Amino acid sequence: MRLPIEDNDRPPEVNVVPLIDVIFAILTFFIMTSLTLSRTEGLPVNLPIAGTGTNQDRTKLVITIDAKGTIALNRQPIDLDKIVSKIQSQMTKEQQTIVVINADEKVEHGRVVAIMDRVRQIPGAKLAIATKK
Repeated sequence: MRLPIEDNDRPPEVNVVPLIDVIFAILTFFIMTSLTLSRTEGLPVNLPIAGTGTNQDRTKLVITIDAKGTIALNRQPIDLDKIVSKIQSQMTKEQQTIVVINADEKVEHGRVVAIMDRVRQIPGAKLAIATKK
């Protein structure tokens, strides 16, 4: 007569399936979080919406105009009369520099056009306007 083998006599096992599930959940969390983080050079403004906007990957300087009309170049407040000389001093000679205008949607159109006109006078500077999709 044989005694039945009990389940308690089996060697212990480590079930790694729940561990893999937890690791993938944590990895997904970090990936999704990193996608929402973005580094911006401008000050926080409410950008206008444009469906045809594209990303620019070149060297760029950011001119921010907030809702009050205050101008900043790479987060440093600046006067409109000094903007051309400041941009020229920060431009790189090797490649074209993109100057991004990051204007609040409530800023007067004339204020934005005045800045665009001054930036277009700078040789080697390409002009871009920041929008939301």
